[in-house]
Amino acid sequence: MSIRHDVLFKIKGIDLEKVDLPKKVSSYFGENTFNAEAMQKHISKGTFEAFKSWLSEGKIITLEQANEIADAMKDWAISKGATYYTHWFQPMTGLTAEKHDSFISITGPGKVIEKFSGSKLIQGEPDASSFPSGGIRATFEARGYTAWDPSSPAFIIESKLGKTLCIPTIFISYHGEALDKKLPLLRSDEALSRAAVGLLKLFGHKDARKVVSTCGPEQEYFLIDKNYYNLRQDLVMTGRTLTGAPSPKGQQLEDQYFGTIKERVVNFMFEVAEEAYKLGIPLMTRHNEVAPHQYEFAPIFEESNIAADHNQLLMDLMKKIALRHNLVCLLHEKPFAGINGSGKHLNWSLADNEGNNLLNPGDTPEDNLQFLAVLAAVLRGVYLHADLLRASVALAGNEHRLGANEAPPAIISVFLGEQLTSILDMIEQGVKQKVSKKDIIDLGVARLPRFNKDSTDRNRTSPFAFTGAKFEFRAVGSSQNISTPIAVINTIIAESLDYVAEKIKKESKGKDFNTAVLKVISQLIKETKPIRFEGNNYAEEWVKEAKKRGLPNIASTYEALEALTKEKNIALFEKYRVFSKQELIARYHIWIHMYNLTLEIEANTLNEMVNASIVPAGCEYEKLLTDILGGLVSLKKSAKLALDLKALADQKEHLSEVVSKIYYVRRNALEMAKLLEKAKKLDGHARAKTYFEELKPLMEHIRRHTDALECVVSDEHWDLPKYREMLFVK
Repeated sequence: MSIRHDVLFKIKGIDLEKVDLPKKVSSYFGENTFNAEAMQKHISKGTFEAFKSWLSEGKIITLEQANEIADAMKDWAISKGATYYTHWFQPMTGLTAEKHDSFISITGPGKVIEKFSGSKLIQGEPDASSFPSGGIRATFEARGYTAWDPSSPAFIIESKLGKTLCIPTIFISYHGEALDKKLPLLRSDEALSRAAVGLLKLFGHKDARKVVSTCGPEQEYFLIDKNYYNLRQDLVMTGRTLTGAPSPKGQQLEDQYFGTIKERVVNFMFEVAEEAYKLGIPLMTRHNEVAPHQYEFAPIFEESNIAADHNQLLMDLMKKIALRHNLVCLLHEKPFAGINGSGKHLNWSLADNEGNNLLNPGDTPEDNLQFLAVLAAVLRGVYLHADLLRASVALAGNEHRLGANEAPPAIISVFLGEQLTSILDMIEQGVKQKVSKKDIIDLGVARLPRFNKDSTDRNRTSPFAFTGAKFEFRAVGSSQNISTPIAVINTIIAESLDYVAEKIKKESKGKDFNTAVLKVISQLIKETKPIRFEGNNYAEEWVKEAKKRGLPNIASTYEALEALTKEKNIALFEKYRVFSKQELIARYHIWIHMYNLTLEIEANTLNEMVNASIVPAGCEYEKLLTDILGGLVSLKKSAKLALDLKALADQKEHLSEVVSKIYYVRRNALEMAKLLEKAKKLDGHARAKTYFEELKPLMEHIRRHTDALECVVSDEHWDLPKYREMLFVK
């Protein structure tokens, strides 16, 4: 019996104690966060008002007020059982980082007290020497600083034996450059707010003070049994299977999607939700996804900065809690070949300080016109800066997913739906037509058609789709930190909102304002028409059509990331103070380097699997076939055993096939090792190009032969868990 079979009989769900029905979520939601409500209870009214002014108007609090907040935060955390605190930040690894410090302070020989000052709250100094910086700082210049982000509430993380206060922070170099994901997002929100407020004031909203981007990231993931995970070195090392023949039953029946959730899985989901609610993460939806043992969580919209923090926390919770259920949560974009991968559909919108959604058509002609102006700005931003959107989702895992038959292609396009498309076409042509008989709002502006509130359908194949009062950026990878895609969207839309506002100002001088706005919208509709596509983005016809329209189709990560180095893009980010040139170039080098490292880890892991698991299994089976064939031939000669010559030839052919497959696996593995050695002499960009054009096809070639071996080698000899087992967990 193989190791795999031994594990198969041991797999079962964990035993859970039955608990009483949980209390109402509203009674404990956010109980582990030092949110505004908790802060207000623990500090003076004056300090709380100063804190609110800091958030809304940027008026920085005094050191005395910071000390008061820090002391209150410490007391609150200790009352919850916390003994340590950490500045929780998001370096450019895409993960989160933390260095824990105790609250204790020495007061005398053998004596301590719990103490936490405003200076410690506001700034920390972790060693930055091992975090990727892309040349911003040398290794011997290890200083990096964390600085408190007051807009995201501090929270408590619980472990079995203790609790830790986590304070969300930015992470910067000694000279102030952003070494993290959070700071550029915060900068982009400031830029977006300035531009959007400027446009709103043109439409008569003189009281508009602030606009924020809001997000709701849908998180897809796989679950597999921990026992199988531990037997797959590729999953342990890389998060995806580097070999694996397709299961006879995969997703072709589509019986998993929205199906009944297995009890073992729903127990995991219940625990994730409970822990998430304690941290103030507003999980709303859970369901089965398309692929076997693939699932999704989706939250309610929040301000983008908080949504990004919560998504990082959620991914961490999912991984930790899965282990408690003897499961492993896989967040790789394509952990299993041949079935759907996992994305993170980033729903993005805009809201002003009164909570009004700028992408909601509204109930009045003025609101409708404002909505169309914002919509035109979004179309322009995506049209002009599709390369930046593509770069924002460029990583090794997403290369496997983008363009596959469940994800949008690397071509960035916008879907608006039949209703909106009809309206934009009529504005462009200046012709009134009947749109709908129900729920009509008459814009009341010359040549503008009647407009239906429910202005969209749904297109699951579009990378950037309008889905009713929001856009859904479907190209984001499931393992990604969403901060960078949000920062890019915010910046390109800020630039377009400024452009639209300036055009309206010029056109409306001495003219009717509504007519001027309509003219600007009409011009932008014409200019951005190539980016709009309402059909099937998976179809080959669209690839050809997109090429005719001049839309880029960038399949590789290294080519996509080049957008960060273009002068026009550097100028854009510097103008809006989101990234400096140095910060952009650093990110380019970091992400190219991470891409190369990922491919090298995958290739070396595959090489080890080939030599330590796959070839030995094949050789054992080869020996079995050889012994059987040799015995038959011997018996035919010595005992005059009557054998069907065709049957004997079939045995010989089967043995020959196995021998050839083993040879091709080994030959290509040796070629892969030579290629990796050759690539060491290349710089980052050239190495990435080599890996994309030569290494990845070579790895796929190896996989093809190993998968063919898996299908013929006896189960007795094959120790690696198979798709048919991993994807259909008990």
